[in-house]
Amino acid sequence: MDFALSDEQLAIRSAVEEVCRDFDDDYWLAKDRGGGFPDEFYRAMAQAGWLGIAMPEAFGGAGLGIGEACLMLETVSASGGCLSAASAIHMNVFGLHPVVVHGSDEQRARWLPPIIEGRHKACFGVTEPNTGLNTLKLKTMAVRRGDRYVVNGQKVWISTAQVAHKIMLLARTTPIEEVSSPTHGLSLFYTDLDRGRIAVREIDKLGRKCVDSNELFIDGLEIPVEDRIGEEGRGFEYILHGLNPERCLLAAEATGIGRAALRRAAAYAGERIVFDRPIGKNQGIQHPLAERWVELEAGTLLYRRAAWLYDRGQACGAEANAAKFFCAEAGFRAAETAVLTHGGFGYAKEYHVERYLREAMLPRIAPISPQLILCFIAEKVLGLPKSY
Repeated sequence: MDFALSDEQLAIRSAVEEVCRDFDDDYWLAKDRGGGFPDEFYRAMAQAGWLGIAMPEAFGGAGLGIGEACLMLETVSASGGCLSAASAIHMNVFGLHPVVVHGSDEQRARWLPPIIEGRHKACFGVTEPNTGLNTLKLKTMAVRRGDRYVVNGQKVWISTAQVAHKIMLLARTTPIEEVSSPTHGLSLFYTDLDRGRIAVREIDKLGRKCVDSNELFIDGLEIPVEDRIGEEGRGFEYILHGLNPERCLLAAEATGIGRAALRRAAAYAGERIVFDRPIGKNQGIQHPLAERWVELEAGTLLYRRAAWLYDRGQACGAEANAAKFFCAEAGFRAAETAVLTHGGFGYAKEYHVERYLREAMLPRIAPISPQLILCFIAEKVLGLPKSY
């Protein structure tokens, strides 16, 4: 058993840190205030080759594992960019995994290089306003008419749709009342985001202002048959392959937020003088920060083990879900403690930790709630009856 990062992994972390130095806390604070996609950061990561870290080498990627992708995204988040930085490139890093696994050679050659090179941005259209996490009840319909599908419906909480060129879209191609199982009849597409047929309305939200979240209203979108991934009706099965690695990535990003928050809090505690002594001398300040470090270290072990299992083709559902659950909580607690360590100044935007706290809320909510994770572990690991 070896817990040390390899020389290659250490080099990855060092190289990513070098790119991120040009995008400091002040850059992300300005983006948090004014919004606007962080194109400069996106281009820098693309030019350095990081968008293809887990993509096949045959199409310009690095062909590395989810473990390396997690390390890269934790480093990005820990730089102070937090979820704003990580979410700007998250879809490129692994969003097209269904294409890698289930797409045709022609589709991989057509779609992967532009994503890896940063020429295309993509969004992922799954969640709907009236179904939430109950993906099997999706109502958006794609009706085949000759060599095209015509799609009508709604999606919500779709990240980067304001700037995306492409959309990966899950839609029902067979009405649910006509299938033998609710997992059947959903198909997956990767196609142009036609703004003449898709109205994109941004949602004003708590944090991560520079990476937009949106409602989509789809009215008569035409999708060529050649833009369908795999077989008709098997789309739900295809997206399942990407759920565990996505949980690992979110866990790493949440851990990165926690590390950024802890770094700032410890520095402030060592410098802030009250009653003629640094506040970091007080155990009431020291102990919460030390506890947060312990939690972040434990979370790191959880997500690295889950990624290790995935990269070796082993079952990792429980581990990936546990990592997402624990790291989201650990990252949030670290950000909260950082705000409290700063006292009143923690409420001031110029000290950055209040931004960390707002961004640390998101991994607790998305892409799956902590309650559903606990239900999954109770059922699949502990053998308890299904509760939903």
